[in-house]
Amino acid sequence: MAKKVAVLIKDNQVEGFRMAVGLTLADDEVNVFLLDKKLESGESIDPNVEMLGDLDVKIFSNNPENKFEQKTNEEIARALTGYDAVIPY
Repeated sequence: MAKKVAVLIKDNQVEGFRMAVGLTLADDEVNVFLLDKKLESGESIDPNVEMLGDLDVKIFSNNPENKFEQKTNEEIARALTGYDAVIPY
């Protein structure tokens, strides 16, 4: 049975997005929450963000500088209660 997995990315964007891509190999629903900071750009992050988009992984952010669907901290906290696993980075 597929699980719901949330990847919370705050301090280590490179590893968080890399891990999120890797988690898509299982037959689980993966969603990413980019917290507080603006999305970094570079050869270590951009391909992973693009791949997640190609795989229809939802990316949410509480920072309006990011192009992703916006959620408040309260909305994110409520959403996380519905996940089987929450992985922080």
